[in-house]
Amino acid sequence: MSTATAVAAPRPFMRWLRRARRSPALVAGAFLLTFMVTVSVLAPIVAPYDPETQNLGNGLAAPSASHWFGTDQLGRDILSRVIWAGRTDLRIAVVAAIIPFVTGLVVGLVSGYAGGRIDWVIGRIVDTFVAFPFYVLIIAIVFATGTGENGIFIAYALVGWISSARVIRAKTRALCREGWVGAAYGGGLSHPRVVARHLLPNVLPQAVVLLMTEILLIMVAVVTLGYLGLGVQPPTPDWGTMISDGQLFLATKWWIPSLPGLAVVTTGVGLSLLGDGLADVWRLR
Repeated sequence: MSTATAVAAPRPFMRWLRRARRSPALVAGAFLLTFMVTVSVLAPIVAPYDPETQNLGNGLAAPSASHWFGTDQLGRDILSRVIWAGRTDLRIAVVAAIIPFVTGLVVGLVSGYAGGRIDWVIGRIVDTFVAFPFYVLIIAIVFATGTGENGIFIAYALVGWISSARVIRAKTRALCREGWVGAAYGGGLSHPRVVARHLLPNVLPQAVVLLMTEILLIMVAVVTLGYLGLGVQPPTPDWGTMISDGQLFLATKWWIPSLPGLAVVTTGVGLSLLGDGLADVWRLR
């Protein structure tokens, strides 16, 4: 009996893994994202130069064997700065997504399962936030709380959970209309147990897909805030700041703003493909 159980247990995961291997979007997204994350994590090893070291005598140098991506106006190696900026921006995006992810999941489950007045109150709060453009809210909160990483974390902790809470709430309401939820409660299970054991496993795949989208949106917001001067502050490398500083040289030194932009696009495509691939594998659409 124990041997049969041990053999049968991995089967659902193996089926999922086989479907994942047959998903071009998931494979491509996982490859791109793994590459970007690995390079960023290994920045102290793979970056050829210190990202903050200036060499004014070698400013605006074209790509060469010694500087593969060239140098910026202060003579700093662009490749090294792109790598270290990825380490900064990806870390901020992932950390900033944790609280909104958990909050949106909990609020969506509670609102969808409880219904009634609780659902009505949460719905009005969500509608109030949705009435304002999302990025305008983020910029306003960052401006009020202070630029830099802390401002970004606070802004997304306050409003980043809205979209995921709406989706999880709708999914939970749909599940609650099915008879097995009522049967679980009628069988003697408490409300927390019904939510944790029966509803949560069914909404978690959707929540993970939303998490990929949320990380992408936060990364774009981090880059945008850096471009506007409200995000990561110099001299810390940041893709948005690099694009902003290099736009003056776009006509003659195109690589200065374009290569950080390419890093943003590559990471964004990886996250999008990974989210789409997970949705296909879990058959969410």
